[in-house]
Amino acid sequence: KVLMEKLGVKKGCVGPLAIMNNADKDVTLVLDEGLMSKAKVHSHPLRNDASTALVPSDLLKFITECGVEPTMIAFGKKGDAAPLLAGKVPSSRPDGDKSSSKPKLPPKDKNAPKAANQNKKQTKKGETQLALKWKKEENFAMWYTDVIVLSEMISYYDISGCYILRPWSYKIWELIQDWFNIQIRKLDVENSYFPMFVSKDRLEKEKDHVEGFAPEVAWVTKSGEGDLAAPIAVRPTSETIMYPAFADWIRSHRDLPLKLNQWSNVVRWEFKDPTPFLRTREFLWQEGHTAHASFEDANVMVRQALDLYRRVYEELLAVPVVPGYKTEKEKFAGGHSTTTVEAYVPVAGRAIQGATSHHLGQNFGKMFDINYQDEKGESQIVWQTSWGLTTRTIGVMVMVHGDDTGLVLPPKIAPLQAVIVPIVSKKHPLENFSEYCGGILKSLQDKDIRCKLDDRSIYNPGWKYAHWEQKGVPIRIEVGPRDLENKQVRLVVRFSGEKIDVGVDDLADTIAKKLDEVQQGMFAKALQFRDDHLVKVTEWKDFVPNLELHNLVLTPWCGGEHQDWEEWVKNKSREESLESRGEAGEDDRTATSVAAKTLCIPFDQPELPEGTKCIASGLPATCWVMWGRSY
Repeated sequence: KVLMEKLGVKKGCVGPLAIMNNADKDVTLVLDEGLMSKAKVHSHPLRNDASTALVPSDLLKFITECGVEPTMIAFGKKGDAAPLLAGKVPSSRPDGDKSSSKPKLPPKDKNAPKAANQNKKQTKKGETQLALKWKKEENFAMWYTDVIVLSEMISYYDISGCYILRPWSYKIWELIQDWFNIQIRKLDVENSYFPMFVSKDRLEKEKDHVEGFAPEVAWVTKSGEGDLAAPIAVRPTSETIMYPAFADWIRSHRDLPLKLNQWSNVVRWEFKDPTPFLRTREFLWQEGHTAHASFEDANVMVRQALDLYRRVYEELLAVPVVPGYKTEKEKFAGGHSTTTVEAYVPVAGRAIQGATSHHLGQNFGKMFDINYQDEKGESQIVWQTSWGLTTRTIGVMVMVHGDDTGLVLPPKIAPLQAVIVPIVSKKHPLENFSEYCGGILKSLQDKDIRCKLDDRSIYNPGWKYAHWEQKGVPIRIEVGPRDLENKQVRLVVRFSGEKIDVGVDDLADTIAKKLDEVQQGMFAKALQFRDDHLVKVTEWKDFVPNLELHNLVLTPWCGGEHQDWEEWVKNKSREESLESRGEAGEDDRTATSVAAKTLCIPFDQPELPEGTKCIASGLPATCWVMWGRSY
């Protein structure tokens, strides 16, 4: 209450920018003097699900403009001498005057309640400092950040919206690539690579297409100190880069179909709050582009690509998805139609677009003159598709399966599927375990199980347990002195916490079977949770209350072409949601709006009784549409 009255922020959202709301000027702003030497200072912008990067001089200028003189303290580093007040203490203070050598802090209130979100495992003396600071159900956004950083998936970069993919997350992407390449080769799709730059003329050739991407396009305007003759765009997607080449290569019906894929990076200068993996200014993806002789052939390709995306989520990531069509309002700019797979994120209660596959019709063919002669010698325009899957997959997987300990990885995409931890001590040194554990390692590798022997001597077994649990390794293999005697090991399953003792002779087969069980169990759990939060609603009065219950909502709909009523639902649901929460409004740039949006028109349609009315317009319903709050 005090934070809201004095600084206009909630608990956990305090930062120096909040001083702007202190109208009474009765709050002291204290800054670490060391921050002034940094290139950028990151701070909460009055909320804790985002960060703002400021040059120190700009931060000081902002604070001064608010009529506040900050107190500067040289906090120093751990082990340094006590901090000195900077800017407030007279430089002529006698050396013997120790009374003001450090700021006086108010005495602790012994009766004050402890912070509700403090993780006690983090503060117990002698325990590892690996524990997450945030609980998944208490602060989902901060929990997510904790997980991906502490599990060594992501490191932050000094350009907002850009992140470093560390080996643990990049290996997951490589495993997805390996599987996907095998599948597209079965469809006669070949890999290629096109430049990342596109000229302004090419990018703007397709009006609807460029309008859809215009706010997100990054432009190169300089080379060294000189200006370029014309600005060059950094690839937001590759239709306008690839299709002039298609026009050169396709001359006859014998050149069709042309099926290409490329693995590349894309830059889209998002203005909404960035979130690692989910919404970033640069991301990795694959994009497939094909050209066909008929609408039907192109449509088959669209559905084949989408089914591969469904399998990536369901078979590799153990995340259930709903396949369907996007509405006219949500379809790919310049395309004929868009299909999608939509996932559900538990706890957050939000949907997220998993991947899309587009039927482009003949629009781009006409724009880029992609003509061919058919069997009759007549000139025809090709029918085209494009489809893409991004590193967003990794973020979705983390959100769906992670827990308060850290990652929980599905075995099929886990960089390590098992880790061997010998329980060493002074009485039982590592040498006692080397041959035994080495034999186990080889037997697992011979079965193509991705595994590792953690024989690091600088960490004790307890630390290793916590470390590999946080990184989500599906199975931990513990080997103690008694296991040596009994020719066995103890298996600890990350997903379920199950502990079982297994003989070493058939260990590889047992682990392979257990990994399959874990993969299936993780999908079943996620599916059950998703299905429990997918409801049918036929009256508007029940729509927003179900959103507030973190549900996805199926409603009767008058058709995807009714963009005006789609916009009405978005605005009306935002208005009613904010009213029910007692909130005045929300930032237009937020990536987590309370408004509902159409997710898809599911392929699998429930029965629609005759005479059913659209939930918004009251017009006759023609289909069921799935709504939800979305990332």
